[in-house]
Amino acid sequence: MPRVVPAVNRALDVLELFLDRPQLSAREVMERLDLPRTTVHELLVTLEARAYLISVPGQPVQYRLGMPLFQLGAAFAGRLDLVREAQSVARDVGAACNEAVHVAVLDGPDVIYLVKVDSTHPVRMVSAVGRRLPAHCTAVGKILLADLDPAALDAVLAKGTLPGMTPDSITDPERLRAHLECVRAEGIAVDIGESDSAMRCVGAAIRDHSGAVVAGMSVSAPIIRWTPQAQVEWTELVREGAATLSTRMGHRARSH
Repeated sequence: MPRVVPAVNRALDVLELFLDRPQLSAREVMERLDLPRTTVHELLVTLEARAYLISVPGQPVQYRLGMPLFQLGAAFAGRLDLVREAQSVARDVGAACNEAVHVAVLDGPDVIYLVKVDSTHPVRMVSAVGRRLPAHCTAVGKILLADLDPAALDAVLAKGTLPGMTPDSITDPERLRAHLECVRAEGIAVDIGESDSAMRCVGAAIRDHSGAVVAGMSVSAPIIRWTPQAQVEWTELVREGAATLSTRMGHRARSH
């Protein structure tokens, strides 16, 4: 096995401290990493010499991230491909539950499906990549609507009565607002026969490096397989799948 270089590891440990703090002093780095003063001094001097850290004069001197890190991050972000990454994660989720998995984005009042992994069951959801559906009728759409700021949501609901796809679709804007509050609080959306009376879906949000919701992932199954136990399992699967895809898109969950 190739040898891991301890000095490089420590330098990366130093840089990762700044994910949670905009500025740190040498003493704070030393305390957080439990490293000797001399080692921390050498690491900071080296990183500053390469402009990966910038010193901010003061008592004590503080350090902040430098421009090369932004350039590396921008290069990484520019190479990310949501569809490619989503296909990979959706396949894993689909293999775990053997139900349909979708990844979709919001386009005005609708969702557009970017990725679909199908079930192998003979009875399964009829859908397709590129299909457009009213967002408020789908789990993946509701998780995306729940993240909109008030002005953006107002624009979506400005036309008044919403189109319904089944008798269970939410067509009243105020009822939808209340429903989205629950979705926002739980971090999960459910479609109980709102887009297809014979289907049930559960969806979770996908975030990018900035924390913004950029897409949603859902697991969909016919009502005949949608048992209470299955719903619990698939909810956890879609949470984990969305979190994995978010990580691949550069999102870093905040520590509490």
